[in-house]
Amino acid sequence: MTEQLDDLADLIRDERLRDLRVALDDLNTGDIVNFLERLGVKNRAVTFRLLPKDTAVQVFDQLDQALQHEIVEGLKDTDVAHFFESLDPDDRVRLMDEMPASVARKMLRHLDARERALTNIVLGYATGTIGREMSPEFVAIPEHWTIGQALEKVRLAAMDAETVYTLPVVDGHRLLKGVVSLRELMFTDEDTVVGAIMSEADSVDADHDAEDAARMCADRKHLAMPVTDKEHRLVGIFTVDDAMDILERAESEDAARHGGAEPLNRPYLSTPVLTIMRSRITWLLVLALGATLTVQVLDTYEETLEAVVVLALFVPLLIGTGGNTGNQAATTVTRALALGDVASRDVFRVLWREVRVGLTLGSVLGVLGFLVVSWRWDWDVGAVIGLTLVAICTLAASVGGMMPLLAKKIGADPAVFANPFITTFVDATGLIIYFVIAMAVLGL
Repeated sequence: MTEQLDDLADLIRDERLRDLRVALDDLNTGDIVNFLERLGVKNRAVTFRLLPKDTAVQVFDQLDQALQHEIVEGLKDTDVAHFFESLDPDDRVRLMDEMPASVARKMLRHLDARERALTNIVLGYATGTIGREMSPEFVAIPEHWTIGQALEKVRLAAMDAETVYTLPVVDGHRLLKGVVSLRELMFTDEDTVVGAIMSEADSVDADHDAEDAARMCADRKHLAMPVTDKEHRLVGIFTVDDAMDILERAESEDAARHGGAEPLNRPYLSTPVLTIMRSRITWLLVLALGATLTVQVLDTYEETLEAVVVLALFVPLLIGTGGNTGNQAATTVTRALALGDVASRDVFRVLWREVRVGLTLGSVLGVLGFLVVSWRWDWDVGAVIGLTLVAICTLAASVGGMMPLLAKKIGADPAVFANPFITTFVDATGLIIYFVIAMAVLGL
C-alpha cells in the first residue's frame, strides 16, 4: 500500500492530474484519507477537488478537524456549505472549534433551520464535556408504545439517527426511563409494551467530563449511552465509536506530555515543521530552566567532589535511576487515574504503596551497587552508593506516585506533572541526598 501511495504522490509531482483522478477511483475511503494525511496543504486541496462528490463527502467526514479546516479554506463558499452540512452535528462543532469565530458563524448561517438547531444544541455545552461530543440525533421510544409502533419509528428515522442499536426509552416529559436494544424489539411480540422489556439505563450527565464518560462507555462495553440534562431529560446519545475517538485523543495528549511536548492534534506527516517545533520548545525551555537546579547543586558541593573525585563518576547513574523510578511510578498512577482505579482521595494509600515499592527497589539496587562498587573501589564508597540508591528510589517513587494525584486534585493535567517535572525534581534532590550521605559516611 505504501508503494501505491508513493506512486500517487509521483502523479501529483508530475502534475498528471487526470491519471491521479483515475487512480483515486481504485482506492477505498480509508486509503484516500491516509493519502491525504501524507500530503502538504496545497497538494491535499488539489487532490480533494479531484474526488467525486459522494466520495469527497465520506472522506471529508473521516479527516481530522485540522485537515478539514485547511480544506475548507481552499474551497468555494458553495462547496463549503455542502461539506459542512454533510457532517453530523458533533463533528460539525469540532470543526467549528478549529476555525475563527467569524468563519464559524458564517458557516452556521448556511445550514437549514433543522441542522442549525441541532448544531446549536451541541454548541450550548462547554468544551471538554460530553454534551459537546454527543449527537442530538437519536430515536427515543415512549415507554407506553408497543413494539410494533417502536419498530415503525425506527424504520422511518433510522437514516437520520446516530444509532438505532441502542434506543433510549422516555416518558411523556422526555425523562429517561431505560433503554432497549433493536435486537430485543425484533424478537418480541409486536403487541408488547416497550416499558415491559426495557432495561435500566447507564446514562451520563451532559456536563460530565468527556474523557470520563468515554472511559465509562468503553469499560461497560456499551454500544451507546444516553446523555441527559440536570433534570434527567434525554438530550443526546453517545456512541462507542465517539468514545474511542475521545480516548485516542486523550492517549495521544498524555503520551506527548509524558515526553515533554504538546500534542499535535493532527497526523504527523501533515504537520508543518514550525508547528512541531512550537509543540516542543516550551517544554524544552522549562526543563532547561529546571536543570539549572542540578547545576546549582553541583556547584554547592564542588569541594566535596574535589575531595573524592570518584563520586563524580556515579552522578549520571544516580540521577538516571532516580528519574526512571519516578517516571515509572508516575506513568503507573496516571494510567490508574485514567482507568478510574484510583482517585485524588487515595493520595495517602498511593503514597504508602509507592514508599514500599521504592524502598524495595532501592534495597535491591543498593545491595548490588554496594557489592560492585566495593569490589572495584573501597567499601565506604560502596556504602555511599548503596545508601543513596535506597534513598533516591524511595523518594522518586513517592514523588512520582503523588504528583499525578495532586495534579488531578487541583484540576491540572496529570501528564503535565509526570515525567518532565519529576525528572528535574528528582535530579536536584537526588544529588543533595547523594552528597549529604557522602559527607556523613566519608567524614568530609
